[in-house]
Amino acid sequence: MTLASARDLMRSAAAAGTGVGAFNVIHLETAEALVAASERAELPVILQISQNCADYHGGLEPIGWATLAVARRATTPVAVHLDHAERPELVDEAIELGFGSVMFDGGTLDYDENVEITADVARRARAAGVYIEAELGEVGGKDGAHAPGVRTDPDEARAFVEATGVDSLAVAVGSSHAMLDRSASLDIELIGRLRAALRGTGRNGGDVPLVLHGSSGVSDEVIAQAVRAGMTKINVSTHLNGFFTRAIRESLAADDRLVDSRKYLSPAREAVAEEAARMLRLFAVTPGQE
Repeated sequence: MTLASARDLMRSAAAAGTGVGAFNVIHLETAEALVAASERAELPVILQISQNCADYHGGLEPIGWATLAVARRATTPVAVHLDHAERPELVDEAIELGFGSVMFDGGTLDYDENVEITADVARRARAAGVYIEAELGEVGGKDGAHAPGVRTDPDEARAFVEATGVDSLAVAVGSSHAMLDRSASLDIELIGRLRAALRGTGRNGGDVPLVLHGSSGVSDEVIAQAVRAGMTKINVSTHLNGFFTRAIRESLAADDRLVDSRKYLSPAREAVAEEAARMLRLFAVTPGQE
């Protein structure tokens, strides 16, 4: 199957009132696990490569090409997305490599600077036919959109989208990155107000979907509430990394003579595939089916 379009996946999910899973690739094993999850659940998935991941691999190209290759072999719709790029040139590289969607993260910038740079990046993405996501926390917020206590203002969100022309918006509603427990409390009422504020703000008069970052720290029940309230793209990384790491620990603890990394990476890959498939099913439940 050819690569899926993140634009199409987001539009379909938003129209149905469901969520689409966007899971972070750390290395080849996680890319393979996430595609297996999509095939197992018979649901689409977005594979995300962050700026941190690209830097870990010495650049975007090696892990980017590998992820694109794994995605192209999938039998289900799989899109490849650049996540949390703070360097505009990394966005340009992702577009050149063939990523169908990108995120420019100006969440730590002053509002005016965030608008200026995001609008410039968005113009280049649009010219290439690439879907673009951005992030907005609070006016002048210096700790990013997912620091404790930060919330996105609906009026500011609408103004930001109209000024930048982005296709989707990551907003601050109570989640935080890299949480190891699932205790985050989301402002469900704010999600509804943000969703209403962004209606009709997209190109050609369409709606601009909301993105929930830091979903690893959010319980299943609260994620389901967030989707019903208007969240479309649900980003998960740390939660799945925990399944991978715990499986490796169990394998190594069970056999102190184990040296072939494939013998402990395989069960770790399987653990991620199972949990990611479960989460895809959770996100895809339409209102009234719960």
